[in-house]
Amino acid sequence: MLDSGAKGSTYAAFLDVVRNRLQILEAPLDVNRNATSSLASWKTRARDVVQAVVNPQVMDWMDDADDSQVDVAYIIRCLEEINMRFERDPVWNDATEALQDLAKQLGALSCFLFHDNVSCSPAANANKEGVCFVATYLKVAFRMLENEDTRKVHHNVYVAVYDALAKSLRHQTALLDDRLFEDLATFIGRGMKAAERVVRMAAGRTLVELIRFVQRTYDRPKEPVVATFQNRLVPLLKNRDSKARETTILTIGHIGKISPGPALRESLCALVQQLGTLNPIHKGTAVLQLHSLAKHYKKSPFSLTMPYLDRIAPILARRLITEPDGISEFCNFISMTPASFLKLTLRHTLPRLFADNDLKGLQAVSDTVQEKEASKLGFLVLENSAYILSHVFMLQGVGQTNRALQLILTLMQGDVHNPAAVTIPSIIRSCLVNLLTELVAELGDEDADVTEAANDGLRKLTRVLQGDAERSVEVSAKLKDQMLGIITTLNDMVQEVREKKTPESKQKILRSFGEFARRVGKDVSNVGPQIMATLQTMVLIPELSDATLYSWYWFLFSLDSKDLGSHVGSTTASFVARWSTFSPRGREVAKRCLNLLIVERGAQLGDHLAEIADLSSIPELYETNQHLAYLRAEWTPYYCLTTLLDRLESESLPIAIQSAAELKTLLLDGDEELIRSLTAGDFFDPIVGRLIAALYAAACRDGENTEILHDLALDCIGIVGAIDPDRFELPVRDSHMVILSNYAEEEEATDFALHLIRDVLVNSFRSTSDVKYQSHLAFAIQELLQFCKFSISLAKPGSNTSSVPLRARTRWSKLPRIVVETCTPLLEKPLHLAYPAQIVVSHPIYPTTATYRQWVQGWTSHLIHNVSGDTARQIFRVFSPVVRSTDVGVARHLLPHLVLNVLAYGEENAAQSIRTELVTVLEDQVNPNSSASADKKLLCAQAVFMLLDHLTKYLREIRLNIARQKADAKRSRTHHEIMLEGQEQLVRVESILTSIDDGLMAKAAFQCKAYARTLMNLEQHIIAQRERKTPTTELQDHYERLHEIYAYLDEPDGMEGVSTVILSPSLEHQIRQHESTGRWTSAQSCWEVRLQHDPDNLDYHLGLLRCLRNLGHYVDSLRTHVKGVLTSNPDWGPQLLGYHVESEWMVGHWEEVQKLVSESEARPPLVLMAQVLLAMRSSDEEAITALLSTARRALGVSITASSSSGYRRSYEAVLDLHLMHELEIINRVVKNLPNEMAMPTQVRDKSFDKLLQRLAARFDSTLPSFRIREPILNMRRTAFNLNVEAKDATGQLWLTSAKIARKAGHSQTAYSAILQAQRSDAPFPFIESARLVRARGEPLRALQELENSMKLLGFLASQQGEDVIDLTTSPDDTRMKAKAHSLHARWMADSGRFEDSKVHKEFLAAAEMWPKWESGQFHLGQFQDECYKALSPDEKKQRGMRMNLQTVRAFTRAIRYGSKYIYQTLPRVLTIWLDIAEDEERARSEIYPKINAEVQRAIKQAPVYKWYTAFPQIVSRIGVKNQSAYDILSLLLQSVIQEYPKQALWPFTAVLKSTSSARAKRSRAVLQKMRMQTTKHSVAKMVSSMAKLTEELLKLCRAEVKEAKVMSMSRTYKDLYRMFKPEDPSHDILIPLQESLTANLPPQSASENTHQPFPVDAPTFVSFFDEVEVMNSLAKPKKMSIKGSNGQIFTFLGKKDDLRKDGRLMDFDSILNKLLKSDSEARRRQLRIRTYSVVSLNEECGLIQWVPNTIPVRSVLTALYTRRGQSLWNGEVRLGFEKLKATPVKEVGEVFVREVLSLYPPVMHEWFAETFPEPSSWLSSRMSYSRTAAVMSMVGYILGLGDRHCENILLDTNCGDIVHVDFDCLFEKGHVLETPEIVPFRLTQNMVDALGVTGVEGVFRIACEVTLRLLRQNKDCLMNVLDAFVHDPLVEWEEKRRRLERSNNVVDIRAVSQDALGPIEEKLQGLFKAWKAPVGKQLSVSNHVQSLIHQATDNTNLARMYIGWAPHQ
Repeated sequence: MLDSGAKGSTYAAFLDVVRNRLQILEAPLDVNRNATSSLASWKTRARDVVQAVVNPQVMDWMDDADDSQVDVAYIIRCLEEINMRFERDPVWNDATEALQDLAKQLGALSCFLFHDNVSCSPAANANKEGVCFVATYLKVAFRMLENEDTRKVHHNVYVAVYDALAKSLRHQTALLDDRLFEDLATFIGRGMKAAERVVRMAAGRTLVELIRFVQRTYDRPKEPVVATFQNRLVPLLKNRDSKARETTILTIGHIGKISPGPALRESLCALVQQLGTLNPIHKGTAVLQLHSLAKHYKKSPFSLTMPYLDRIAPILARRLITEPDGISEFCNFISMTPASFLKLTLRHTLPRLFADNDLKGLQAVSDTVQEKEASKLGFLVLENSAYILSHVFMLQGVGQTNRALQLILTLMQGDVHNPAAVTIPSIIRSCLVNLLTELVAELGDEDADVTEAANDGLRKLTRVLQGDAERSVEVSAKLKDQMLGIITTLNDMVQEVREKKTPESKQKILRSFGEFARRVGKDVSNVGPQIMATLQTMVLIPELSDATLYSWYWFLFSLDSKDLGSHVGSTTASFVARWSTFSPRGREVAKRCLNLLIVERGAQLGDHLAEIADLSSIPELYETNQHLAYLRAEWTPYYCLTTLLDRLESESLPIAIQSAAELKTLLLDGDEELIRSLTAGDFFDPIVGRLIAALYAAACRDGENTEILHDLALDCIGIVGAIDPDRFELPVRDSHMVILSNYAEEEEATDFALHLIRDVLVNSFRSTSDVKYQSHLAFAIQELLQFCKFSISLAKPGSNTSSVPLRARTRWSKLPRIVVETCTPLLEKPLHLAYPAQIVVSHPIYPTTATYRQWVQGWTSHLIHNVSGDTARQIFRVFSPVVRSTDVGVARHLLPHLVLNVLAYGEENAAQSIRTELVTVLEDQVNPNSSASADKKLLCAQAVFMLLDHLTKYLREIRLNIARQKADAKRSRTHHEIMLEGQEQLVRVESILTSIDDGLMAKAAFQCKAYARTLMNLEQHIIAQRERKTPTTELQDHYERLHEIYAYLDEPDGMEGVSTVILSPSLEHQIRQHESTGRWTSAQSCWEVRLQHDPDNLDYHLGLLRCLRNLGHYVDSLRTHVKGVLTSNPDWGPQLLGYHVESEWMVGHWEEVQKLVSESEARPPLVLMAQVLLAMRSSDEEAITALLSTARRALGVSITASSSSGYRRSYEAVLDLHLMHELEIINRVVKNLPNEMAMPTQVRDKSFDKLLQRLAARFDSTLPSFRIREPILNMRRTAFNLNVEAKDATGQLWLTSAKIARKAGHSQTAYSAILQAQRSDAPFPFIESARLVRARGEPLRALQELENSMKLLGFLASQQGEDVIDLTTSPDDTRMKAKAHSLHARWMADSGRFEDSKVHKEFLAAAEMWPKWESGQFHLGQFQDECYKALSPDEKKQRGMRMNLQTVRAFTRAIRYGSKYIYQTLPRVLTIWLDIAEDEERARSEIYPKINAEVQRAIKQAPVYKWYTAFPQIVSRIGVKNQSAYDILSLLLQSVIQEYPKQALWPFTAVLKSTSSARAKRSRAVLQKMRMQTTKHSVAKMVSSMAKLTEELLKLCRAEVKEAKVMSMSRTYKDLYRMFKPEDPSHDILIPLQESLTANLPPQSASENTHQPFPVDAPTFVSFFDEVEVMNSLAKPKKMSIKGSNGQIFTFLGKKDDLRKDGRLMDFDSILNKLLKSDSEARRRQLRIRTYSVVSLNEECGLIQWVPNTIPVRSVLTALYTRRGQSLWNGEVRLGFEKLKATPVKEVGEVFVREVLSLYPPVMHEWFAETFPEPSSWLSSRMSYSRTAAVMSMVGYILGLGDRHCENILLDTNCGDIVHVDFDCLFEKGHVLETPEIVPFRLTQNMVDALGVTGVEGVFRIACEVTLRLLRQNKDCLMNVLDAFVHDPLVEWEEKRRRLERSNNVVDIRAVSQDALGPIEEKLQGLFKAWKAPVGKQLSVSNHVQSLIHQATDNTNLARMYIGWAPHQ
C-alpha cells in the first residue's frame, strides 16, 4: 500500500496524462466534424474519458464493444460501468485536488458522451432519449463526500460536485422518479445551507438547472416547480442564517429567468415576500432581482408582474398591516401608488381576506383605496362580488364558507337602509354570470383538489339559490341557463380583455371549456360557434394547444350526433393543418377527437361526412383514415369534387385551405383523369363553372393569412388549365336588395334585416376565429333578431308560440337550419355592448386614409351615425362595432344602403358630402400625380361604381313604383303623399348622380378598366348627339373611342360594327381591328408601315414583335428583329426582355438565356418561364420546385386582383399557369426516361404515351385560337427538346401547329411548321401539307400532292398489293393511313374527276383499314347515300336498294362506334329503312331483310340513348304498315321506354291518346308487350301513372271555359289534383322540362357505354298548386303551377291546340343549339335559341312551359312611348297607313317614313339602360339580345316563320334574351295571308335601335352569318329532324291532302309535306328568292345575310305589312 502522499502524487501524474489526452480531444473541431468523424472514433474518445473517471479499474469491455451498438445504448453502458465501479469501491484517492479533478472529469463526461464536446445545448440532446446521468452522478458524489464528518472536505470539491451535477442535468433526458428527485433536491438543499458562499451559489446553480430540466421534460412542470419552492426555497427564506437567505434570493432570481410560467410566477411571489422584510440587504437584493428579471424579459416592471397579480396582490394585502413596507416597495417597483395598486387588484385580494375572515385587513384595504364611500366595505364587496363569492364557495374547511358568507352578508346589510332586502341569494343573482364563470374557470385547473373545490362550489351555489324549493336543481341546469354569458366571459378572459394572463392561466381557462361542455351535455351546441371560434384560435398557439385539444375533445364528445356535423369540417381541417405543431400528448388527444368523429359517430354524420378533411398525409391516423375510406367507399370522384367545392367556399379559412389542398390532390389523381373528363367535348360539365368560380373566389379571397390559400388556388387553376371560357358558364349569385321605403314599411325592413342575418352575418359569425369580432357579430345578430320580433319560444320545441306574430313564425320557419342553430342561443340570453363613440372625420375621407380598408370602414362608420329615419337607425347602429374590424366584407355590404339612405332622406349637407366623396375618388383615378397606392385606387373606384349601380337600380325601381301609382285611378290621399315622397327622393338622388360629370366618370371607368361602364356612357352620349342631328363627321372621334373600348372588351364583333361608321380608319384603328380578329399578318404590315415613319418608337417595335410572336415566327423574324433593335437601342433591353428570352430558347441558345435572366432583375412572365426551363435543363429539382412556386404566385397576380366573374379577363394569366403546370408534369415524366433505359421499351413508351394523352386532353379543352394554342405547343416543344429521349414528340407538335395555323388563316406559319415537322421526322406530314395547299385555294394540286405522297409510301393499290395486310405497323400508323385514304376519297369525290366506283373503293379501303372509326364509316355511308340520291326513280328501285343497304350498314356502324355524326346518321337510317317499308314493291326485295338485320343489330349493340335522340321520329313512324319493320320498330320503342321511362313516356303517351285509332292501338300494343316482358315493376307502374296523368291533363285542356278567371283545381279537376301528394313520392314522374327530356351525348373522349345522358337530379312532380288561372286569350289556355322535387315552382299552360308544330320546332331548335355549341365561332359568341318545353298530349291538346321573367316587346314599347306622351295606335297612325294603301309601291317607302315613322322615334335602347343599369349587365344583356335575335331571325327565315308581331316576341328581363312564342304561322304560311308577310323576320326600327349605335352591323350581322353558315353546313341533319312532320302530319296538311283527293287527285302526304319542306331545303342550299321572284339565286353566306337584312329593313316592304303587325314599332 502506498501512503497517502505517494498515492496522491501517483494519481496526480495519472491525471496529467489523462488531462493532456482530453486537451487534444477538446481542441476546436471544424464545422463538419460530426459529419466526418466515425462512430468508432467517437467511442475511442468516450472510452478515454470514462477510464479517467473509473480509474484505477480498467475498462476492458470498451475495447471489445460492438461497433454497431447505437450511441444511446453505449452511453447507458458507460454509465452503468461507472455506477458499478462506485457501488463496489470508494474513491481511490480522497485528496482534495484528486476529488476536485474527478468532479471536473465527471462534469465533462456528459458532454463527451452526448455530443463529442462539439456544442452543449439541451436542444442538441433531444435525439438521445432515456439517458439518466443524475443517479450515477449522485452515487459518485456521495462516494466523494462520504465520511465528511470525520474529515474535512474542501469547499472547492463541493463546488465541483454541484457544477458536475448541474452539467449532468443539462444532458439528462430521462425523467426522475420521485425518490431520485427527492434525493437530488435534498442534496442541493444541503449545499444551499453551506457556510461557504461559493458552495451555496454552486448549489443554487444546480437548482436552477433542475428547474430548467423540469420545465423542459415534464408534461406538467407546475407541480414539481411549486413543490420545490414550497419544500426547499421557502424554508430557506425563513432561515435565520442571513447569508443563506441572501444566496437563496439570488437563486430565486436566476430561476425566474428560466422561462415565463410556473418558475417565473413562483420566483416573483417569493421575491415580493422579501420586500417587507426588515433586513435591508435582503430587501435590496430582492428589488435588484426583480429589476433584473424585468430587464431579462425586456418588459417594464408592471408588464412583468401584471399576469401574476392574482398571486402577488394577496401576499401584499395580507401583510398590509404587519409589513406595510412590502406594498410600498412593490408599488415603487411598478411605479404605482398603493391605492391604485389595491384598487386594481381588489378582485384578487378581497376573496382571500374574506376567506381568512380578516376584517382588519379588509378595513385596511378599504382605507387605502380611499373611495367616496371608503368606510363602507359593502360597496367594495358589491363591485367584486363574483370573485369573492367564487372563492368563498370553493373553501373546503369546515364551516369556512358559511362564516365567510355571514361576514359578507353582515357587511352588505350594514351599508343599506333596508338590511332585510339583502340576502345571499340576492347578492348571487346580481353577479350570477360572472360568478358561474369564475367557478367554471377553476374547473380547468390541473390540480384535482382545485377542480373538486370548484365542483363543490357549484353545488353549494346551486343549493343556496334553490333555498327551500321542493324540486332540486342540478348544477348543469344552472350552467345551461347562463351558457351564452359564461362562454362569452370565458372568451373575454382567455383573450385578455380585462387583464393579462399567464400561459398557465390561459391553459386553465381553456380546459374549463371542456369541463363546461361535460357538465352541460348536448345543449352546449347552442354556444358551439363561440366555443369553436376560441378553440380554432387558441390551437394555433403551441403552448396552449394541449389544453385547447383537451376541451375540443370534450366539446365534441358532449354534442349530440345531429349537432356534431356542423363542426366536423373546421375540426378536421384545423387538426390536419396544425398536426406537425402538436405535442405527442396533443396528437393523442387530437386522434381521440378524430376517432370520435369518424370511427364512433361517422355513420351518423350523414352529409357532414363530406366535410371531413383528408387524413392520408398523417401516418398516425392510418387506421382512422381507413375507416373514413370505408364510410366513403361508394363515393365517386365527381361526388368528391362537389363536396370539396362546398368546403372550399366555406367562410372558415382553415377549412378552405385544407379543401384546396385536397382538391389539388383530387385533380391530379389518375393523371388528371377527372378534370379531363369534365372538360371534354363541345360543352363542359356544369360543375366546371362552379369549380372555376370557387377557385377564383379562393384566389381572390381577402384577409389575413390567405397566402397559402391563394397559392393552392393558383396551383389548382394551373391543373385545370386554360379551359375554353366559351364551353362553360360561371354561376351568377346576386343577393342584393334595394330598399324603396327607407325601412318605413315593416315587411321590407324585416326582409332586409333577415337578409343581413342570413347572407352576411351568420357566415362571418361561424367562420371567424377572432373572438372579439365574433362577439360584435353576435350582438348585431341579436339586435336584428329582436327587430324581426323573434323570441326564444320559436326555437324551443313544444313552446307556446301564440304570442309571436304569425309573420315572425313564418319567417323563422323558412330560415336555413344553420341560421336557426346559430341564432337560437342569441335569442335566449341577450348580450350587452356599448356602442363606440362617433369618430369625427373631415370630408372627403378618401385622402386622409392610407388603405381601401380604412376608407371603407371610416366612411361606413361615419354614415351609420348619419342615417335618417328611426327604423334605419335601429337597424344600422348595431353595426357600429362590426364595421371597424379587419374584415371589410360587412362594411362593403352596408355601404350602398347607407349612401342611399343619406342621399334620399338625409340632410342636404350630408348628401353633398357623399357627392364630394364620390367625385374625389373618381378624380383620383385620372390624377397622374396621385399618391394613393394602385390597390387603393382600384378597390375604391370599384366600390364607387358599385354605389352608383345601386343608386341607379333604386331610381329604376322608384320610377316603376311611381308609374304604378299613377296608373291607379283610385288612389287615396295617402297614396298621393307616398307618390310625392317617392318623387322627392327620385329628384334628390337623381340630382346627385347627374351632377357628376359623365366625362369624369367615363375617364375614371376607363382608367380602372371598367370598360363596360365607359362604353355605356359613351353610347348614351352618341345617342344624345344623334338626336340633336349632329353630323356623322363630328362623331368620328367618339366612334374611334368606341372602337378602342370594344378592343379592350375583346369584342371583335362590336369593333366590326363600329368600323362601318368610321369614314376614314386610322392606322391605329386598323391595327386594333386586325389584332382583335386574329389577322396578325395584316397587323404586322400596319406596324411595319408605322416603323418606316418612326423607327425609334419602342411601342411600334413591341407591336410588331407581338404580331411575329402570335404568328409563330420565333426562329427567324422575331429573334432577328429583337437582335437588330437592341443593337441600335441597347437601353430597350428591359422592355424587350421577354421577347428576347423566348426567341433565344426557341433556337436552343440556353447560354444566352442564362445570361439574359441573370443580368436582369425584371421578371415578366416569359422570364419566369425561362428560369424554370433553365432549372429543368440542369435537372435541379429543388430549384424547379421553388421557381414554379414563385412563378405561379407572380403570374397569378391578375387573378388574385380579379373576381370570380373575371375568368375571361384574366385568361392570359390562366394560360401562363397552364404552361407552368405542363412544365412540371413534363419534367416529372421526362426526367425519368433516361433512368428507364433498362426497362422494356414498351414500359417506357407507356409512361410517355400517358403523358402525351394527358397533354392532348389539356390542349383540346383550351380556347381554340391560334394565339392561345400556339404558345402551349411552343412550350411543350421547348420542354421536350431539353431531353434527348423526348425529342421525338416535337414532330407531332409541329404538325398540330400547322393545323391550327391553317385553320386560323396563317398559311405561311403553317408551311413553316410543316417544314419543321418534316425535319423532326413527324409521321405523315404530307396529310397536313396537302390540307394547307387545299386551304390556299388549290384543290386539284392538293389532291395530286396527297396522291403522290401516298404512292411514295405505298398506300395506294398501285404500289402495294391490295390483298396484303401489313402487320408491322402500329395502331397509330394504321389510323393515320385510314385517315389518308378517307381524305383522298373525299377529295376525289369533290373533284368530280373520278368514277364513283373508284371513289367508293377508296372510301371502303379507309373503312376496312380502321373498321371502328366512326368518321370512316360515316363518310363511306354519306358517299353512297349521295350516289343514291343522284339516281333516277327507276334506278332507285333497283341499284338503289343495294346502295341503301350499304348506306345503312355504314351508318349503323358509325352509330355503334361514336356520337359525332349521330344527328346525321341515325335519322337517315330511320328514313331509309322505314321509307322502304312503306313502299310495298321495294319492301318485297331480297335486300330489305338484310336492311332489317342491320337495323336490328344496331339496336342491340348501340347504346339506347343514341336511339332516344331520334325518339320523336321513331314514334312518328309507329303507323308503319310493313309487319317486319313494325316488329323491329316495336322492339326499339320498348327498349327505349324500358331504359329511359321517365323521359320516353312523355312523347309516347301522346300517341297513346292519339285521335288516330290505328296509332293509338299500335302504342297500346307496344306497352302491353313491354309489360309482359319487363321485370321492372317500377316501369309498369310508371306507364300506368303516365297514362292516367295524360288523361287528366287532356281533360283540363279540353274543358270549355268562356271567360278568364281563377279556378280551384282541387274542386274542378279533383283527380288531377289528387294524383300527387307531397307525402307520396312514389310516382316519380318527371316534370316535362326540355332540359330533362333532351339527351346529352358524350364527348368523343368519354366512354359511351357508361355515359349518363340525362340530368340525375331532374325535378319530378311533387304536387299541383290549387289555383288554375284561365288566360284572357282566344283559346282560353289554363295556367297551372307545379311544385318540383327540387323545391322550385314550374308553370305550364294547358292549351287546346295542335302543339306538334311547336314541339317539332323546339326539337329542331334543341338540335341546332347543340350544333351551335359544337362550333367554336358560335360557341365563342354564345349563340343560342331560347327554348322552352312543349309537350303534345295528342293532336288536339298539349302543354307549353310558361317562360318566366319575360315581357312582350309591345308592352315595353307601350310603356316607353306612353312616358313620352305618345300612343302606339292613335288616329294619326291609322291615317298614315290608310295613305300607304293608296300609294304606289315605288313611293310607299318614302311615305311610310314621312307619315308614320317620323311619329315614333326609336326608343328601345332606353329599356336596356333602365332594366340593366349596371354597365356589365347592360352590355351582356344587349349582346344576348343581339345574338339571340340574330339566331332566331335566321332560323325563322329558314323555317318560314311568320306572324312575328310584338306580342309574339318576348324580352327576358333577367338577361335581355329574345324569346319567340306562337309558331302556328310556319312553313311560309304568312305568304298566303290576306296581307302577305313579305319580310323574312322582324327587324323594325326599334328592334334595330336596341342593337346599339351600330345597328345591324357588327354583332347582329356576324351572328347571322355564323348561324346561317352552320344551318347550311348541317342541311341534311336538320332536314332529317323535320322528317317527323311527314309521318306525323299536321292537321292542316291532312286537310290539304283531303281537299286534293276530293279534286280526284291521288295525293300522298309526302307530296303535301314537300310543299312546306321543299323551300326549307332550298334555303339551306343557299338559294335566295326575292318576293314573288320565280327563281332564286345561289348566294354566299355573307351575301345571303345581307339580302335578308335588306329585305327585313326595307321601308318599302315594311310599309306593305299589315298594320296589326306594327311595322312602325
